[in-house]
Amino acid sequence: MSQMFVADVGGTNIRLALVENGSLMHITKYLCKQFDTITDAITHFAREANVDNFEYGCIAIACPVNDDLVKMTNHTWAFSKTALKKELNLARLLVINDFSAVAYSLPTLTKEQVIQVGSGVPLEKGNIAVFGPGTGLGVEHLTWTSGGWQTLDGEGGHVDFAPNDENDLIVWRYIKAKLGRVPAEELLSGRGLVNIYQALARHDGIETVFDDPADITKHALANTDPTCVNAVQLFCRVMGSFAGNLALNLCTTGGVFIGGGIASRLGEFFVNSDFRSKFEDKGNFAGYVKNIPTYLINEPDHGLLGALAYLLQQTKEKH
Repeated sequence: MSQMFVADVGGTNIRLALVENGSLMHITKYLCKQFDTITDAITHFAREANVDNFEYGCIAIACPVNDDLVKMTNHTWAFSKTALKKELNLARLLVINDFSAVAYSLPTLTKEQVIQVGSGVPLEKGNIAVFGPGTGLGVEHLTWTSGGWQTLDGEGGHVDFAPNDENDLIVWRYIKAKLGRVPAEELLSGRGLVNIYQALARHDGIETVFDDPADITKHALANTDPTCVNAVQLFCRVMGSFAGNLALNLCTTGGVFIGGGIASRLGEFFVNSDFRSKFEDKGNFAGYVKNIPTYLINEPDHGLLGALAYLLQQTKEKH
């Protein structure tokens, strides 16, 4: 039996797993900063999993992957696909965008692996959108074709942020002054949450205490800091507006899914937030998006599941 691996690489963590009998085994997570290169991370994983050599591999990674040179957007790793394949002695190496992998995982997820937020019923084989605030902001669409599900790649996290109310404008002005441009990712990401918190605090004349999104989230969930609470509430509202835009972009009657580490950690705070009301706040098209369901992905390894689905589809091997 040939040895296969899949990897899900974000700006902070790399998850790796063996593929055995069509399933994920020996799932392991490392901090990317533990290793100088992705080659070091994969070879370290192979030693820990007692694998002498892999034959096939699929890497889902948070950056554009169209060229041979893959350079991460939110981390220092960069590699040549050709060179990496040779270094790992692989018969075949597949490299896809991390949110392509998330998209491929969606048809495999069960009801127990997602949480529906709000109303709406998905149409079978309807277009799907998925996005996820994490180290950056990943976005992907999925559409049904005669050959099965097909992802539509893009860099939707870097579109311009459109403020909708005065609080949004406070944050927009803060980021505009700092960066000269306000991409959606500068609000909907870990650093984006920090931007929101700092913008609100500065506007209210409050000293900024936190510069770590985990701390802001912790104090918001514990209701121990009003500015943190306001920041996370605004974060959820912006997510709703952004999700509604994705729904309109491609008529996502199959639903809009939210992945990434931040939203899943918010749990009930997110479910009870204004996310869904902002999703439906589309003027004359409010009735249109009201019928589109939104889901929070509640499966931490969905990126690996998508890389697995893509790898098996491409190799046509039943392991």
